[in-house]
Amino acid sequence: MKLNFIEKFFGSGFYTGYSPIVSGTVGSFAALLIYYIPGFENLYIILPITFIFFLYGVYIGNKFEKVYGKDPSQCTIDEVVGTWISLILLPKTILISLTAFCIWRILDIIKPQPARKMEQMQGGMGIMMDDVISGIYTLLIMHLLVYLTGKF
Repeated sequence: MKLNFIEKFFGSGFYTGYSPIVSGTVGSFAALLIYYIPGFENLYIILPITFIFFLYGVYIGNKFEKVYGKDPSQCTIDEVVGTWISLILLPKTILISLTAFCIWRILDIIKPQPARKMEQMQGGMGIMMDDVISGIYTLLIMHLLVYLTGKF
């Protein structure tokens, strides 16, 4: 099985999955840069794009596993989706987005339950779901921080 250009481009999170080191962090950072495109944070943009990337990630994750093995580092579309989830409806400031980025990366690495359990699922669904859950955890933590500080 071979991956074509489009499959490699999106599946690898804009080719970040081919980074020789910390491909997940590089993929997450690329997603953060895209988030800073003016208007990207608008719910009518970020939600449908994140949902489309999730669905495509499930599909392409299956192909990446056939080419590279279980949950391959080359497949970073899951980090893109997790990053975008972690930023939904947050104030778009450097401090908040960098804090969310750091919390997201920590949670993606440690995989608190049920993220670790979801990672055991087969194929693209397993690749995507642990990052979705870690992204949701990050989102909840960030909204709590913003609420409790009042200004962050």
